[in-house]
Amino acid sequence: MKNKGILILMIALLLIIVGFMARDLFFAPQAEPKNPYEYNVDQFKKADSALLCYREVEQIQPKTEILNAIAIDKNDRLYVSGKEKLFVYDANFQLVHFFETDSQINDHIKFSEDIYCISISEDGTIYLGMVDHIEVYSASGGKIASWESRGEGAIFTSIAQTETSVFVADAGNKIVYHYNHKGDLLNTIDGKNPDNPKGFIIPSAYFDLLIGRNDELWIVNPGLHQLGMYRPNGELISSWGETSMRWEGFCGCCNPSHIAMLSDGSFVTSEKGIERVKIYHPDGEFKCVVAAPDDFIDGTRDLDLSVDSKDRIYVMDKEKGLIRIFDKK
Repeated sequence: MKNKGILILMIALLLIIVGFMARDLFFAPQAEPKNPYEYNVDQFKKADSALLCYREVEQIQPKTEILNAIAIDKNDRLYVSGKEKLFVYDANFQLVHFFETDSQINDHIKFSEDIYCISISEDGTIYLGMVDHIEVYSASGGKIASWESRGEGAIFTSIAQTETSVFVADAGNKIVYHYNHKGDLLNTIDGKNPDNPKGFIIPSAYFDLLIGRNDELWIVNPGLHQLGMYRPNGELISSWGETSMRWEGFCGCCNPSHIAMLSDGSFVTSEKGIERVKIYHPDGEFKCVVAAPDDFIDGTRDLDLSVDSKDRIYVMDKEKGLIRIFDKK
């Protein structure tokens, strides 16, 4: 009986051991297989301190539901468009004018819709890009003109001007319009050339341009991650930019999303996807970082840019509802 009891006990222990082995083999949670195509972007979320050349010094929070665009005039007044509103701040970041839709009282002028891009001429004339046309106002707020609509497919995203010309980027039609200051259309620029028969590649509504120090026209081709210098007739003179997730390059479907220029001809660029603001030398060589991805809420887009006479950089942060001002370290 004693031997029989020992045998039963040993069989029971053996069954228990087999049970644990079966559980570990068939029911233990399996580690998720690593995706061999996954690209880890954590290394790009924070910039090395040696790369940072600017620091944030001020913030402005306009009272509006959404921010659409910013621009700065020759007197360093900041223009901010929001939901059916236009705010104007002086060089000390104090609100001096507030224009709102559907009003014509005191400092209020009437806009037909939201404003998506802004440019101010040397004499203070205000050019406002609505979704499909330009409206022109005097410095005091009086309406001067409303230019012809470019149709239902138009999405105006940027305005820049010289003494004789006004250039408007239309992301919807993938084209740049060249007007005179009366609103007459002189020609269009589609970005096509023998090396790039497709022209401007614009997967989403990010299509920026600017006028350089010598009145040269710079246009972003966001699908190619490049900036090109063009003659007013649309002829490409030169271009720069590389596709890369590194700090030196641009990545994603359409970057850089916005550009501006410093007094020495250096470029300021912003990106979406990997949210960052950077500076490039006039020849396109990467210089330094203004703001890194960890300075923004994940998913922040539309980081519109502007630069004042002191080379302070203004960044429109939609997610935080702020205009953030950065100065040289």
